[in-house]
Amino acid sequence: MKTTLIILLMILMLGSTVTYSQTASTKTKQATSMETTKMNTYVIEREIPNAGQFSAEELQGISQKSCSVLKELGPEIEWVESYVTTDKIFCVYRAQNEEILRTHAMKGGFPINSINLLSTKISPATATAALADIK
Repeated sequence: MKTTLIILLMILMLGSTVTYSQTASTKTKQATSMETTKMNTYVIEREIPNAGQFSAEELQGISQKSCSVLKELGPEIEWVESYVTTDKIFCVYRAQNEEILRTHAMKGGFPINSINLLSTKISPATATAALADIK
């Protein structure tokens, strides 16, 4: 009886070790895949008349639509943030390429007037940064 119990415990331990090993291997493969996928940062200009007058509900609806399309498209595109002005919305995205940005816009019903690949980012901190830290 003791021998059977010990064998059962060993089988359970071995099974959980294999499962953990497989899970860790899958996570490592996913992380490696994400690391090798080049994500660029883009600024998108969208001309939307009266965008600055949209209600909180309208802005939330637009955001929800965008997020549902992003979820459908997968990890090759990420919405960082957007800036709403009087008649335009400027959106910052991380994506593999412009094509997926255009697909997102088409599926979401959002206009794209220009897509600009971000070269670098500066701020007031750039004024006093070491030159090696810029770019």
